[in-house]
Amino acid sequence: MNLFSKKLLVVLIAGASQLAFAAGPVATVNGTAIPQDHADALISEQTAKGTPDNEQLRGAVREELVRREILYQTAQKEGLDKTPEVATQIELARKAVVIRAYLQGFVAKHPVTDADVRKAYDEIKGRLGDTEYHVRHILVEDEAEARALIAKINKGEKFDALAKAHSKDPGSKDKGGDLGWNNPGTFVQPFSDAMVKLEKGKMTPAPVKTNFGYHIIKLDDTRKMSAPEFDQVAPQLKQRLQAQSLEQHILQLRTAADVK
Repeated sequence: MNLFSKKLLVVLIAGASQLAFAAGPVATVNGTAIPQDHADALISEQTAKGTPDNEQLRGAVREELVRREILYQTAQKEGLDKTPEVATQIELARKAVVIRAYLQGFVAKHPVTDADVRKAYDEIKGRLGDTEYHVRHILVEDEAEARALIAKINKGEKFDALAKAHSKDPGSKDKGGDLGWNNPGTFVQPFSDAMVKLEKGKMTPAPVKTNFGYHIIKLDDTRKMSAPEFDQVAPQLKQRLQAQSLEQHILQLRTAADVK
């Protein structure tokens, strides 16, 4: 999922409004009644964020709706609701509300269970293992260049100096190729497979190919790692699984759609 999709998804599924209906308007502004359900919607949004439902909140919501209505009526008198730009924004907002309702319904019909969360936790914990590795690497595009650099290191040249001079990894080259402490699951599999086989202070005898290029990997140190307890990460895992389920559903709809 790209960054825009993630942001859109968060906006659409956040802040569900539970509408309740009561007799009579919450207020009347210049002869126009403000329905009680408008107040109920805003109150529900605020209580979902943890705000207590009390007279102070209801009074603040009433005043907010009155101000909105006054501004809306003033804008209408100027014809702003008829301009193409505003009409487009209104239509986009209308669609966003309908989409949010659909996605909330999908989540309700396809809930993430405790068993789903536990399974995901166990899988991630298994991938992480119980050891962290402090490694550095030199990344180049050409295998021949990687082998030439390995030969130079074997002859006594400094790994970190060669990383600064030749590595194509912008995040680590200025630090002598230092990637810091990581677990194997952080890296793509060819890299992690080679890393976990190294002894402290040793480097890979041959270049390691990944989709990024050719790596020379050196293991500086290892240390034991304790995974966080299930209860600590369960809420985040559940949210992630929900997002993944929604994204998969959206992709299925996108594949089935006739887009020209």
